[in-house]
Amino acid sequence: MAGDVQVMRRKKNLRAAKAGVCLSVLGVWAAASLYGCGFGETSSLEKPYSFEERPFVTEELAQDGETLTVPLFARDLCVVADEAAFDGEEVDSEAGVLFSLSDGEVLYSKNAFERLYPASTTKIMTALLAVKYGNLEDMVTVTEDAVITEAGATLADLKPGDTLTMEQLLYGLMLPSGNDAGAAIAVHMSQSIENFAALMNEEAARLGATGTHFVNPHGLHDENHYTTAYDLYLIFNEALKYPKFREVTKTVAYTANYKDKDGGDVSKVWEGGNWYLTGKRQAPEGVTVFSGKTGTTQAAGCCLVMASRNGGESGDEYVSIVMKAKNRDNLYENMTNIISKIVN
Repeated sequence: MAGDVQVMRRKKNLRAAKAGVCLSVLGVWAAASLYGCGFGETSSLEKPYSFEERPFVTEELAQDGETLTVPLFARDLCVVADEAAFDGEEVDSEAGVLFSLSDGEVLYSKNAFERLYPASTTKIMTALLAVKYGNLEDMVTVTEDAVITEAGATLADLKPGDTLTMEQLLYGLMLPSGNDAGAAIAVHMSQSIENFAALMNEEAARLGATGTHFVNPHGLHDENHYTTAYDLYLIFNEALKYPKFREVTKTVAYTANYKDKDGGDVSKVWEGGNWYLTGKRQAPEGVTVFSGKTGTTQAAGCCLVMASRNGGESGDEYVSIVMKAKNRDNLYENMTNIISKIVN
């Protein structure tokens, strides 16, 4: 939905027998009604209603003037209205979407609100919290919490006692999809995995990702760890607002130089897994991929969250998401079919 909710305020003393104020805002303030009642001209309210003192009143709202405006929550977001309008034959993954960030157009949507396991696309939220609330210059000493022994878990090969910066951990999180890097970020920022998961869920709620619940910073399988394609769009869209996130997620390879527990030098080369960025798979002609995150577990299938442009650096930007594809080849077949709609 687009537009502004108009809130009218009269600059007169409250003298009527009954007076009401009604505010309706899409999002966090979905519906709130506030009423004040007087009892005749000689009566006065013990606690008269004050618009300026309400907790939702911002500087934007409190400006002088007869008319005040409240921005709608979804004013700058893509909104899925009718998935039946899209032909789903060319996409056989469980879910897939294509949204324009430039004009809010929904170019494709299949099962956008179905709850699915996100696998390592979870790390988009971890990276968002790191760039939004963390200090990338912090020196971090890796703890035992980063030791992950689950079979098939992707790692940055960090060891307890290693000391490196938050920025280096961010690359270790997003390029080799290091579950150990995610745990190190979580413990550094929130003192525990559980506390960081709570922060993840708070941020998801703030972004309107109501179909999401996280229990860890990396996406290893848990039945209580889930999201939707639309929620991943909301999270990814927010992350793309940060230049450092864009810089990290467009990087093909990164060399990290840091210290081990004994003060010795360690050098690791971390490589990304997005086939469009590494050149293993070609995007449709006229489409440039510039950011993304893959994720794979047995329960989640193969997933990819990605950002693209049509044309060069000044082209319109798009977010495309594929969830629960059958295998890696099928993942990129589905994604290619989706992003082909950008230039068709």
